Amino acid sequence: METGTTGTSVKASSLRWKILRQAILRKPNDEQSEIGVKRITRKTKQGFNLIPCHLVDDPSHSSDVTVCYTLPIDSAPKLYLTQRVVDHAELSDFEICNKYNIDNTGLVCQWPSEEVLAYFCLSHADMFRSKRVIEVGSGYGLAGLVIAAVTEASEVVISDGNPQVVDYIQHNIDANSKAFGGTRVKSMMLHWNQNEISNISSTFDLIVASDCTFFKEFHNGLAQIVKFLLGKVQPSEAIFFSPKRGDSLDKFLEKIEENDLRFSITENYDAEIWKHHTEFMNGAASWPSYQKDHCYPLLIRISV
Repeated sequence: METGTTGTSVKASSLRWKILRQAILRKPNDEQSEIGVKRITRKTKQGFNLIPCHLVDDPSHSSDVTVCYTLPIDSAPKLYLTQRVVDHAELSDFEICNKYNIDNTGLVCQWPSEEVLAYFCLSHADMFRSKRVIEVGSGYGLAGLVIAAVTEASEVVISDGNPQVVDYIQHNIDANSKAFGGTRVKSMMLHWNQNEISNISSTFDLIVASDCTFFKEFHNGLAQIVKFLLGKVQPSEAIFFSPKRGDSLDKFLEKIEENDLRFSITENYDAEIWKHHTEFMNGAASWPSYQKDHCYPLLIRISV
Protein backbone atom coordinates (compact mmCIF):
# COMPACT_ATOMS: atom_id res chain seq x y z
CA MET A 1 0.00 0.00 0.00
CA GLU A 2 1.08 3.57 -0.51
CA THR A 3 -0.52 6.95 -0.26
CA GLY A 4 -1.15 9.38 -3.07
CA THR A 5 -0.15 12.81 -1.73
CA THR A 6 2.78 14.21 0.20
CA GLY A 7 0.55 15.48 2.98
CA THR A 8 -1.14 12.12 3.45
CA SER A 9 2.24 10.40 3.32
CA VAL A 10 3.58 12.57 6.14
CA LYS A 11 0.45 11.90 8.19
CA ALA A 12 0.81 8.13 7.79
CA SER A 13 4.52 8.25 8.59
CA SER A 14 3.90 10.34 11.72
CA LEU A 15 1.27 7.88 12.88
CA ARG A 16 3.66 4.93 12.53
CA TRP A 17 6.38 6.68 14.51
CA LYS A 18 3.87 7.61 17.21
CA ILE A 19 2.91 3.94 17.53
CA LEU A 20 6.60 2.99 17.72
CA ARG A 21 7.21 5.60 20.46
CA GLN A 22 4.29 4.23 22.48
CA ALA A 23 5.61 0.69 22.10
CA ILE A 24 9.09 1.69 23.32
CA LEU A 25 7.86 3.74 26.27
CA ARG A 26 5.23 1.29 27.50
CA LYS A 27 6.34 -0.58 30.61
CA PRO A 28 6.52 -4.38 30.12
CA ASN A 29 4.40 -5.04 33.21
CA ASP A 30 1.77 -2.41 32.51
CA GLU A 31 -1.26 -4.69 32.60
CA GLN A 32 -3.72 -1.90 31.90
CA SER A 33 -1.83 -0.92 28.76
CA GLU A 34 -1.80 -4.51 27.54
CA ILE A 35 -5.56 -4.75 28.03
CA GLY A 36 -5.94 -1.53 26.08
CA VAL A 37 -3.93 -2.91 23.17
CA LYS A 38 -6.10 -6.03 23.08
CA ARG A 39 -9.23 -3.93 23.02
CA ILE A 40 -7.92 -1.74 20.23
CA THR A 41 -6.73 -4.56 17.98
CA ARG A 42 -9.51 -7.04 18.82
CA LYS A 43 -7.13 -9.82 17.75
CA THR A 44 -8.04 -13.40 18.54
CA LYS A 45 -6.17 -16.64 18.22
CA GLN A 46 -9.40 -18.47 17.41
CA GLY A 47 -10.97 -16.27 14.76
CA PHE A 48 -14.18 -17.65 13.29
CA ASN A 49 -13.04 -21.28 13.75
CA LEU A 50 -13.92 -22.13 10.15
CA ILE A 51 -10.72 -23.88 9.06
CA PRO A 52 -9.02 -26.20 11.59
CA CYS A 53 -5.33 -25.46 12.08
CA HIS A 54 -2.47 -26.43 14.37
CA LEU A 55 1.18 -25.56 14.91
CA VAL A 56 3.61 -27.85 13.15
CA ASP A 57 6.82 -26.82 14.92
CA ASP A 58 7.91 -25.31 18.21
CA PRO A 59 8.09 -21.49 17.95
CA SER A 60 10.16 -21.08 21.11
CA HIS A 61 13.46 -20.98 19.20
CA SER A 62 12.36 -18.88 16.24
CA SER A 63 10.37 -15.78 15.38
CA ASP A 64 8.49 -17.83 12.76
CA VAL A 65 6.15 -20.76 13.04
CA THR A 66 4.53 -23.10 10.52
CA VAL A 67 0.78 -23.53 10.77
CA CYS A 68 -1.01 -26.47 9.12
CA TYR A 69 -4.51 -25.71 7.81
CA THR A 70 -6.81 -28.69 7.25
CA LEU A 71 -9.38 -27.59 4.69
CA PRO A 72 -12.86 -28.86 5.62
CA ILE A 73 -13.74 -30.50 2.31
CA ASP A 74 -13.15 -34.03 1.03
CA SER A 75 -9.79 -34.80 -0.62
CA ALA A 76 -8.46 -31.28 -0.07
CA PRO A 77 -4.70 -30.99 0.53
CA LYS A 78 -3.35 -29.59 3.77
CA LEU A 79 -1.77 -26.18 3.50
CA TYR A 80 1.34 -25.12 5.42
CA LEU A 81 1.85 -21.42 6.09
CA THR A 82 4.90 -19.91 7.75
CA GLN A 83 4.17 -16.73 9.66
CA ARG A 84 5.52 -14.66 12.51
CA VAL A 85 4.72 -15.51 16.09
CA VAL A 86 6.19 -12.45 17.82
CA ASP A 87 3.64 -10.03 19.28
CA HIS A 88 5.69 -6.88 18.71
CA ALA A 89 7.10 -4.96 15.77
CA GLU A 90 10.82 -4.75 15.02
CA LEU A 91 12.47 -1.39 14.35
CA SER A 92 13.29 -2.65 10.86
CA ASP A 93 9.56 -3.08 10.22
CA PHE A 94 9.00 0.64 10.71
CA GLU A 95 12.00 1.49 8.55
CA ILE A 96 10.54 -0.56 5.70
CA CYS A 97 7.08 0.94 6.26
CA ASN A 98 8.49 4.43 5.88
CA LYS A 99 10.70 3.52 2.93
CA TYR A 100 7.81 2.05 0.92
CA ASN A 101 5.00 4.11 2.53
CA ILE A 102 3.07 1.05 3.63
CA ASP A 103 1.78 -0.49 6.86
CA ASN A 104 2.92 -3.70 8.53
CA THR A 105 -0.48 -5.26 9.31
CA GLY A 106 0.29 -8.21 7.02
CA LEU A 107 3.02 -9.29 9.44
CA VAL A 108 0.95 -9.07 12.61
CA CYS A 109 -1.20 -12.19 12.35
CA GLN A 110 -3.57 -14.18 10.15
CA TRP A 111 -6.54 -11.79 10.37
CA PRO A 112 -10.02 -13.27 10.93
CA SER A 113 -11.45 -11.75 7.75
CA GLU A 114 -8.82 -13.65 5.75
CA GLU A 115 -10.12 -16.91 7.20
CA VAL A 116 -13.67 -15.89 6.26
CA LEU A 117 -12.54 -15.10 2.71
CA ALA A 118 -10.73 -18.44 2.47
CA TYR A 119 -13.79 -20.33 3.72
CA PHE A 120 -16.05 -18.47 1.28
CA CYS A 121 -13.74 -19.46 -1.58
CA LEU A 122 -13.93 -23.09 -0.46
CA SER A 123 -17.72 -22.94 -0.44
CA HIS A 124 -17.91 -21.23 -3.85
CA ALA A 125 -15.09 -23.00 -5.67
CA ASP A 126 -16.98 -23.15 -8.97
CA MET A 127 -16.86 -19.38 -9.43
CA PHE A 128 -13.05 -19.54 -9.66
CA ARG A 129 -12.71 -22.44 -12.09
CA SER A 130 -10.59 -21.53 -15.15
CA LYS A 131 -10.37 -17.89 -13.97
CA ARG A 132 -7.42 -15.55 -13.46
CA VAL A 133 -7.49 -14.42 -9.83
CA ILE A 134 -5.47 -11.91 -7.82
CA GLU A 135 -5.53 -11.42 -4.07
CA VAL A 136 -4.53 -7.90 -2.98
CA GLY A 137 -3.27 -7.01 0.48
CA SER A 138 -2.99 -10.72 1.13
CA GLY A 139 -0.79 -10.92 4.21
CA TYR A 140 0.46 -14.49 4.52
CA GLY A 141 -1.78 -15.55 1.63
CA LEU A 142 -4.20 -18.09 3.10
CA ALA A 143 -7.12 -17.23 0.80
CA GLY A 144 -4.98 -17.15 -2.33
CA LEU A 145 -3.44 -20.51 -1.48
CA VAL A 146 -6.90 -21.99 -0.85
CA ILE A 147 -8.08 -20.77 -4.25
CA ALA A 148 -4.99 -22.24 -5.89
CA ALA A 149 -5.38 -25.59 -4.13
CA VAL A 150 -9.09 -26.38 -4.53
CA THR A 151 -10.83 -24.29 -7.20
CA GLU A 152 -9.02 -25.19 -10.46
CA ALA A 153 -8.38 -21.52 -11.20
CA SER A 154 -6.11 -21.05 -14.22
CA GLU A 155 -3.83 -18.58 -12.39
CA VAL A 156 -3.62 -17.12 -8.90
CA VAL A 157 -1.48 -14.09 -8.07
CA ILE A 158 -1.00 -13.41 -4.36
CA SER A 159 0.11 -9.82 -3.76
CA ASP A 160 1.00 -7.36 -1.03
CA GLY A 161 2.71 -3.98 -0.89
CA ASN A 162 5.15 -4.95 1.87
CA PRO A 163 8.32 -6.68 0.58
CA GLN A 164 8.71 -8.57 3.87
CA VAL A 165 5.21 -9.99 3.47
CA VAL A 166 5.86 -10.92 -0.17
CA ASP A 167 8.86 -12.96 0.98
CA TYR A 168 6.55 -14.95 3.28
CA ILE A 169 4.03 -15.37 0.45
CA GLN A 170 6.67 -16.79 -1.89
CA HIS A 171 7.91 -19.12 0.82
CA ASN A 172 4.36 -20.38 1.38
CA ILE A 173 3.79 -20.84 -2.35
CA ASP A 174 6.98 -22.92 -2.60
CA ALA A 175 6.04 -24.99 0.45
CA ASN A 176 2.64 -25.90 -1.02
CA SER A 177 3.49 -26.15 -4.71
CA LYS A 178 2.43 -29.80 -4.97
CA ALA A 179 -1.12 -28.87 -3.91
CA PHE A 180 -1.86 -26.59 -6.87
CA GLY A 181 -2.32 -29.09 -9.71
CA GLY A 182 -2.39 -27.22 -13.02
CA THR A 183 -3.00 -23.80 -11.46
CA ARG A 184 -0.21 -21.27 -11.98
CA VAL A 185 0.61 -19.50 -8.72
CA LYS A 186 2.97 -16.60 -8.13
CA SER A 187 3.65 -13.81 -5.65
CA MET A 188 3.77 -10.13 -6.52
CA MET A 189 4.74 -6.93 -4.75
CA LEU A 190 1.89 -4.57 -5.58
CA HIS A 191 1.45 -1.05 -4.24
CA TRP A 192 -2.07 0.28 -4.55
CA ASN A 193 -0.89 3.55 -6.07
CA GLN A 194 1.56 1.79 -8.33
CA ASN A 195 1.41 3.01 -11.93
CA GLU A 196 3.90 0.74 -13.68
CA ILE A 197 1.71 -2.36 -13.90
CA SER A 198 0.38 -2.01 -17.43
CA ASN A 199 1.34 -5.62 -18.09
CA ILE A 200 -1.45 -6.84 -15.80
CA SER A 201 -4.03 -4.14 -16.49
CA SER A 202 -7.57 -5.42 -17.21
CA THR A 203 -6.47 -9.05 -17.17
CA PHE A 204 -8.12 -10.52 -14.06
CA ASP A 205 -11.52 -12.17 -13.83
CA LEU A 206 -11.65 -11.97 -10.03
CA ILE A 207 -10.01 -9.83 -7.39
CA VAL A 208 -10.26 -10.95 -3.77
CA ALA A 209 -9.32 -9.06 -0.62
CA SER A 210 -9.99 -9.10 3.11
CA ASP A 211 -9.77 -6.42 5.79
CA CYS A 212 -8.11 -3.92 3.45
CA THR A 213 -10.31 -0.87 4.04
CA PHE A 214 -9.29 0.14 7.58
CA PHE A 215 -6.77 2.88 6.71
CA LYS A 216 -8.58 5.76 5.01
CA GLU A 217 -5.37 7.19 3.54
CA PHE A 218 -5.15 4.14 1.27
CA HIS A 219 -8.78 4.16 0.06
CA ASN A 220 -8.29 6.07 -3.17
CA GLY A 221 -5.31 3.99 -4.25
CA LEU A 222 -7.14 0.77 -3.48
CA ALA A 223 -10.22 1.83 -5.45
CA GLN A 224 -8.06 2.84 -8.40
CA ILE A 225 -6.10 -0.41 -8.41
CA VAL A 226 -9.36 -2.39 -8.38
CA LYS A 227 -10.57 -0.49 -11.43
CA PHE A 228 -7.18 -0.94 -13.09
CA LEU A 229 -7.05 -4.70 -12.53
CA LEU A 230 -10.61 -5.66 -13.41
CA GLY A 231 -11.00 -7.16 -16.89
CA LYS A 232 -12.91 -5.16 -19.46
CA VAL A 233 -13.60 -7.80 -22.11
CA GLN A 234 -15.69 -10.19 -20.02
CA PRO A 235 -17.62 -9.97 -16.74
CA SER A 236 -15.25 -9.55 -13.81
CA GLU A 237 -15.62 -8.48 -10.20
CA ALA A 238 -13.82 -7.85 -6.94
CA ILE A 239 -14.89 -9.70 -3.80
CA PHE A 240 -14.02 -7.89 -0.57
CA PHE A 241 -14.63 -8.98 3.01
CA SER A 242 -14.43 -6.02 5.38
CA PRO A 243 -15.93 -5.03 8.73
CA LYS A 244 -17.56 -1.59 8.89
CA ARG A 245 -15.06 -0.24 11.47
CA GLY A 246 -16.85 3.04 12.11
CA ASP A 247 -17.13 4.90 8.83
CA SER A 248 -13.98 3.44 7.20
CA LEU A 249 -15.87 1.02 4.93
CA ASP A 250 -18.40 3.71 3.97
CA LYS A 251 -15.58 6.08 3.07
CA PHE A 252 -13.93 3.43 0.92
CA LEU A 253 -17.18 2.78 -0.93
CA GLU A 254 -17.43 6.49 -1.65
CA LYS A 255 -14.08 6.18 -3.44
CA ILE A 256 -15.41 3.15 -5.31
CA GLU A 257 -18.29 5.25 -6.65
CA GLU A 258 -15.97 8.16 -7.49
CA ASN A 259 -14.04 5.73 -9.70
CA ASP A 260 -17.23 4.81 -11.60
CA LEU A 261 -17.44 1.35 -10.08
CA ARG A 262 -20.58 -0.34 -8.76
CA PHE A 263 -20.92 -2.30 -5.53
CA SER A 264 -23.35 -4.37 -3.50
CA ILE A 265 -23.21 -5.31 0.19
CA THR A 266 -24.42 -8.60 1.68
CA GLU A 267 -24.55 -9.15 5.43
CA ASN A 268 -25.71 -12.78 5.70
CA TYR A 269 -23.85 -14.54 2.89
CA ASP A 270 -23.06 -17.95 4.41
CA ALA A 271 -25.02 -19.98 6.95
CA GLU A 272 -21.95 -21.36 8.76
CA ILE A 273 -20.21 -18.00 9.05
CA TRP A 274 -23.44 -16.38 10.25
CA LYS A 275 -23.84 -19.08 12.89
CA HIS A 276 -20.40 -18.34 14.30
CA HIS A 277 -21.07 -14.61 14.19
CA THR A 278 -24.29 -15.11 16.16
CA GLU A 279 -22.47 -17.18 18.78
CA PHE A 280 -19.86 -14.44 19.24
CA MET A 281 -22.57 -11.81 19.51
CA ASN A 282 -24.14 -13.92 22.26
CA GLY A 283 -20.90 -13.92 24.26
CA ALA A 284 -18.95 -17.00 23.13
CA ALA A 285 -15.86 -17.28 25.34
CA SER A 286 -13.41 -17.77 22.45
CA TRP A 287 -13.84 -14.15 21.35
CA PRO A 288 -14.76 -12.07 24.42
CA SER A 289 -13.99 -8.71 22.76
CA TYR A 290 -16.09 -9.43 19.66
CA GLN A 291 -18.02 -6.46 18.30
CA LYS A 292 -20.00 -6.63 15.07
CA ASP A 293 -18.85 -3.27 13.74
CA HIS A 294 -15.16 -4.10 14.18
CA CYS A 295 -15.06 -7.85 13.70
CA TYR A 296 -17.78 -9.15 11.35
CA PRO A 297 -16.75 -8.88 7.70
CA LEU A 298 -19.45 -7.83 5.25
CA LEU A 299 -19.33 -9.17 1.69
CA ILE A 300 -18.80 -6.39 -0.85
CA ARG A 301 -18.94 -7.21 -4.56
CA ILE A 302 -17.46 -4.57 -6.87
CA SER A 303 -17.77 -4.43 -10.64
CA VAL A 304 -17.23 -2.06 -13.56
